[in-house]
Amino acid sequence: MMTLKSRRILGLIAGMAMMGVAAPSLMAQADAPRGKTPAASQPEKDHKDKDAKPQKDARESNKDGNGTVTIGQTAPAFELKDTEGKTVKLSDFAGKVVVLEWFNPECPYVVKHHGEHKTMVNTYAKYKDKGVVWLAINSGAPGKQGAGLELNAQHKKDWKMEYPILLDESGKVGKAYGSKNTPTMFIIDASGKLAYMGAIDNDNSAKKLGSINYVDQALGQILAKETVSSPVTKAYGCSVKYGGS
Repeated sequence: MMTLKSRRILGLIAGMAMMGVAAPSLMAQADAPRGKTPAASQPEKDHKDKDAKPQKDARESNKDGNGTVTIGQTAPAFELKDTEGKTVKLSDFAGKVVVLEWFNPECPYVVKHHGEHKTMVNTYAKYKDKGVVWLAINSGAPGKQGAGLELNAQHKKDWKMEYPILLDESGKVGKAYGSKNTPTMFIIDASGKLAYMGAIDNDNSAKKLGSINYVDQALGQILAKETVSSPVTKAYGCSVKYGGS
């Protein structure tokens, strides 16, 4: 049933039509419940898809899984003691190329490159007179496989390692570099930035040597002021024996 208000508005619309004036949609306003506007005139609410997932940050680093550091980043500083009780700081070697080798004397993959094929000591020997510093780091926690001062000191002697083995029993340094495997290799250039990280070679078996020694290749390129052709490779070997793992 048309209300009195509606009849009055109809009369007004008719009068406006006779004068050639466009009439607004007054009927809709007249019959709308008091205090509400017609649905068509309500502003659309903001809408968020509750099932939408945030996009991943495109700036993912180290896609090969070697950890949290990236090529070109300043190498994390550290201070550790070696098997002879001497304190060694990365800052001691400012201005030099430094190789870091994550070490576990009881890991078969470390034995491959020390006890069987001498990959590490031979590569060290090739570059030691060219100003390259080589440091082994054992991030094994006390009681874990390959950990302990005496065991590491004995292997240093048995394998004729002329460079120090640094003990990182807290795992702080290994985690700063994101080292996950023994051996994992890092090369820090003379400016203090990471120039290579990953495997020692391209054969991930526990016995056979690869056809490419990535560290040898990268050191040659760095010293020749060339771009490192393979700055990141996939490390392989035993898991680093951090505490709690």
